[in-house]
Amino acid sequence: MIIKNTIAFVKEELRDAEGGHDWFHVERVYNNALLIAKKEPVNLLVVQLATLLHDIADSKFFGGNETIGPARAATFLESQNIDVIIINHVIKIIENVSFKGGNFKTAFSSLELKVVQDADRLDAIGAVGIARTFNYGGFKNRALYDPNILPNLNMTKEEYKNSKAPTINHFYEKLLLLSEAMYTQTAKNIAKERHDFMELFLEQFYAEWKGER
Repeated sequence: MIIKNTIAFVKEELRDAEGGHDWFHVERVYNNALLIAKKEPVNLLVVQLATLLHDIADSKFFGGNETIGPARAATFLESQNIDVIIINHVIKIIENVSFKGGNFKTAFSSLELKVVQDADRLDAIGAVGIARTFNYGGFKNRALYDPNILPNLNMTKEEYKNSKAPTINHFYEKLLLLSEAMYTQTAKNIAKERHDFMELFLEQFYAEWKGER
């Protein structure tokens, strides 16, 4: 019953969400997490709840405020009479799941967090990841590509959060880094094909940009 209630809550929270961070994103991440969790000794309820609630108020759409999502999740879980230990673990995962730039290191760790992170990161790469990246770039009215603006691989968390760089730069600043950042073997296996697809896409993109194909 709790999973059914959580799904209904998340669908309502995300009914007007940007296309790359909507219910369908959460559903894909949820399915990824269930697949990964089959081979990991995790608390499945923690993984399920954290996955479903991880993006109910992404800070990108709330002026960079990272407290809104965890607070909303906590209020909902408390209303469902979930054990406080599980609530605290779920909230810690939500607070730490997002990629915050290549140089940011989280202070919290658990196997459940790693499973949720892997599941979320898988949805950021491959064909769906490419679609989501350009969808968000369009949402923010960013340039597709500018050869005069190079990717910044040494951004701080704040620089990463506030970046207005062309969408293609995001591949180098995040997407192409994720396959090597996966924790579980299941995610590593899936990520390889998706990573290779992105590299093929970029090769084709640059060739078309230059009028070579």
